[in-house]
Amino acid sequence: MMTEIFPFQFEVNTVVIAGATLWSLALYLVFSSLREKIIELLNRWFNFAERSLYTSQSEFEKTREARESQNAFYASLFSIVPFLVSGALSNWLIEISLGRSWGISMGIMACIIAGVYELGRQNASFPD
Repeated sequence: MMTEIFPFQFEVNTVVIAGATLWSLALYLVFSSLREKIIELLNRWFNFAERSLYTSQSEFEKTREARESQNAFYASLFSIVPFLVSGALSNWLIEISLGRSWGISMGIMACIIAGVYELGRQNASFPD
């Protein structure tokens, strides 16, 4: 099916994709303060960039709430990109140093540890 669309063939290594996404998830969970800063900066930048598209203040204020909500969604969606890059780099370093079979195994362990850490961090922030 893909050969009908593209006139050339390319190979997709699913092991690399799985390892990179597992490491990305682990890093996304562990670095929650960095994640929040990235979301805040992207949201601020999206709001600033969108403000420059409007010529009148009244037109800008009419749909401000909806646009800010949409920009917050886009900011949270695009905040994944740096973690995908760092996850791919982490997976690549693990595969170079320990071998190909360790990338996914250590990615799963990192996700479990990151999930437990995140649950503990959230539990500590809400006292009884």
